[in-house]
Amino acid sequence: MSDSRFPDIDEAALTPRQRQVYDRIVAGPRGQVVGPLRVWLHSPDLADRAQALGQVARYDSALPPVLSELAILVTARLWSSGFEWTHHAPIAAEAGLPAPVIEAIGQGRRPGFDDPAQKAVFDAAVELHRDRGLSDATHDAALAALGRQGLVDLVGICGYYTLISMTINAFHIPDGDGPELPAIDTPPEAMFRD
Repeated sequence: MSDSRFPDIDEAALTPRQRQVYDRIVAGPRGQVVGPLRVWLHSPDLADRAQALGQVARYDSALPPVLSELAILVTARLWSSGFEWTHHAPIAAEAGLPAPVIEAIGQGRRPGFDDPAQKAVFDAAVELHRDRGLSDATHDAALAALGRQGLVDLVGICGYYTLISMTINAFHIPDGDGPELPAIDTPPEAMFRD
């Protein structure tokens, strides 16, 4: 991706409202203000509300980390969001998502799953992004695997990380250090169909 379209936030020149949001983010589980959060600080009310939703989506959802990170990786791949991939592929691996699953998602291929909850999350996340809804079969499988709150949280995770991806892509946020999202020629509507 080309150079960022947004100048970085000068932490010494933050407005009082920006400083309040900045400090809230640093005091939370993220511990730092990076990537899209720095862009959002240009709109501090958006940043404040979005980071609060992000805390629920990433840290406080009903889904265990391996499942939420799986949904995040699907979102990153379908949006070709390098920053998101660079930061979350290692977290997904640490949470226990198998390396072949991570690799297949990076390539836009459908992974094989031994875990029915992982399969349900993958199928639901792909359909939400690619097809803009859930078939009855996918909804019912996800509901059975995750429960009602888990399914609602899954939809929230996909929505939040779509906002993250849009911000990354719109403002050309650099990927950072970590595993690079593979470049592929497959359009999003054709991904994960094999």
